[in-house]
Amino acid sequence: MSENKIYSINGPVITVKNSKDFEMLEMVLVGEKKLLGEVISITKDTTTIQVYESSTGLKPGEPVETTGTPIYVTLGPGIIKNIFDGIERPLKDIAASSGAFIAPGSNAESLDSKIKWDVTLSVKVGDHLKGGDIFATIPETKLIEHRLMIPPTMSGEVVEVAENGQYRINDVILKLKDNDQKIHELTLIQKWPIKTARPIKQRLPMSIPLITGQRVIDTLFPIAKGGTAAIPGGFGTGKTMTQHQLAKWCDADIIVYVGCGERGNEMTQVLEEFSELIDPKSNRPLLERTVLIANTSNMPVAAREASIYTGVTLAEYYRDMGYHVALMADSTSRWAEALREISGRLEEMPAEEGFPAYLPSRISQFYERAGYVRNLNNSEGSVSIIGAVSPQGADFSEPVTQNTKRFVRCFWALDKQLAYIRHYSAINWNQSYSEYLNDLSTWYNQNISPRFLIYRKEMKTLLAEENKLMEIVKLIGADVLPDDQKLVIEIAKVIRVGFLQQNAFHKDDTYVPLIKQLKMMEVISYLNKQSKAFLIEDRSLKTLIETGIFEKVIRMKYDVPNKKLELFEDYYDMIDQAIEQSFQWKGG
Repeated sequence: MSENKIYSINGPVITVKNSKDFEMLEMVLVGEKKLLGEVISITKDTTTIQVYESSTGLKPGEPVETTGTPIYVTLGPGIIKNIFDGIERPLKDIAASSGAFIAPGSNAESLDSKIKWDVTLSVKVGDHLKGGDIFATIPETKLIEHRLMIPPTMSGEVVEVAENGQYRINDVILKLKDNDQKIHELTLIQKWPIKTARPIKQRLPMSIPLITGQRVIDTLFPIAKGGTAAIPGGFGTGKTMTQHQLAKWCDADIIVYVGCGERGNEMTQVLEEFSELIDPKSNRPLLERTVLIANTSNMPVAAREASIYTGVTLAEYYRDMGYHVALMADSTSRWAEALREISGRLEEMPAEEGFPAYLPSRISQFYERAGYVRNLNNSEGSVSIIGAVSPQGADFSEPVTQNTKRFVRCFWALDKQLAYIRHYSAINWNQSYSEYLNDLSTWYNQNISPRFLIYRKEMKTLLAEENKLMEIVKLIGADVLPDDQKLVIEIAKVIRVGFLQQNAFHKDDTYVPLIKQLKMMEVISYLNKQSKAFLIEDRSLKTLIETGIFEKVIRMKYDVPNKKLELFEDYYDMIDQAIEQSFQWKGG
């Protein structure tokens, strides 16, 4: 029995008096039920521990056991398709054993040790291996090949190799002798502390876009593979929906979705949707390349912090295999609120709006684990982090949004006015920005067209002009504007409704390839150019509007299927005919 006893309990924070057995950030087992906890503060007399499970029923005097290791996750086959809580406990297994609610002290193993996996080894006795080297492969799902790697801190000579065949995760399949002649037995799993970034060989430039099929993102505010983005927005603006769309359609190999402090019914919807979705690239279930981490708002508050780190550690593990991983964190505001609550219970000096003074450093530590890298085994992989932010009252000046803005290079500001008029994605083009455009320009020029960024700049200019003109319209009405300025408003409407607004339930509009986005911009640019030429001839814009050509161009996103892009050629004829028809109405 442990000599260390609980001295005081304050929600998820407990203290132990007069003990020198603990280390900072060590994992401990608290109470008779062995609740999982972590040492977060040590003084001469007191050790403070945060508990990642419900502390209801804990009493002073119960034992606290040391483990000698930090909080870690188990990495191995069986992660994909699984649904974990914030500390990597499989929710399906817990539900089977204890029902819909997680009982305190539930100790279900993270990965099923009874399943046998087909292992193909790719090394032989005498080979010299170093950290990160791949020594075996496993078909984890139909879409993902799991690559077993030497742990990053280990190297040596292979002295024993198992035969190819079926093995459980704890079976020894390789023995390695290091420089000190010590023998290491390697199984199908390795353990890694969640708050330590996995090592890499080199960070690479972020020069390839993460293609999402969402026009407002891919064209106006692109994110690079290995990049970071924030999606701030008030209640009901579509943060979760936007992340769902990105998870379904972005061209990452693996999706890690972390529901951090979200409502239980939202997470239930995520789980149900993802289990039914078909991956458009492979026609296999999307879950076969997805990991879900559910830490709902009614779960212990301290586990929210762990869920973010658990998610990014799993993402880094698959990145090390050479995969491109997209991590969706929904939402980092709930995580920051958990930090605030723990900080308050520790009686730390509060900073702005009660958040701890170390909030910026915690946010930066999280987002800095993204990146496009060369791994230890010389493969290339990436972790892209897209975090939702939920500012109270949609106030973007609050600390979490402002500090997140400092550390991400993509800012997709959601607008409640756009959401209320059912304009999805409700990303406000005047408040949002992407700092990746210069990094990605070479890729766009070489792989799509040099005209892509030219049309993008033209659209951004028109939207900015419209924004200025609408201030005048609000004051004195649209009738006083000259026709050339009315044309700006009409073309901007085509851009807003026909290009930026997307229908997630339409088979051709839910995902739009970049080449179709280019052709849509070409048509809009041609309409703008021809209309300007029409007005120079001292013609009336009203007659051109009455031809219905603007509405036809708006509807092209629905009328041109993704696989019939040659139909865009018809729009140039339609525009020319509308111009000609307007000339005739004028008596030209």
